[in-house]
Amino acid sequence: MPLGDVSSTYTDLMETVFSSTIAAKAWFATAAITLAVVQVLTAARMWGKLQSIVPLSFANARRVHIWSGRLAVLCTLPVFFHCVTMLGFKTPDARVTIHSIAGSFVYGVLAAKLLVIRHRSRNYAPWVLPVLGGSLAAVLTTLWLTSSLWYFTTVRFGF
Repeated sequence: MPLGDVSSTYTDLMETVFSSTIAAKAWFATAAITLAVVQVLTAARMWGKLQSIVPLSFANARRVHIWSGRLAVLCTLPVFFHCVTMLGFKTPDARVTIHSIAGSFVYGVLAAKLLVIRHRSRNYAPWVLPVLGGSLAAVLTTLWLTSSLWYFTTVRFGF
């Protein structure tokens, strides 16, 4: 199936719910960043911080952390598809340049975090996982600020 057909099918699918593919991208990214906030809060709870703010047991915080992470990654997939196949890497101004660079790092940071989690028995320094998780949250925040926030404040706030 040619890429044009896939792109057309994606556009048709997104425009059944949203006013445009860019609106879909903005809302999926917003869902991902919201879930990233849940990730940061539950990770902090699992590391013994924010116990009064996140009143969950370790086991429940871990479960919420795992599932919010899975859902966050799932929400990024249509955004990734849109950015790679329809927009590409561009540098017309500072906002788009920062967004393109951050977008180039997001799945690399995610892969590094998942590899550390998968190979916990390798005795990584205790700061490695929080740094990777924080880096992933920072990259997602940068992407959201340079895309969705811009869209909602410059183009339109709506579906």
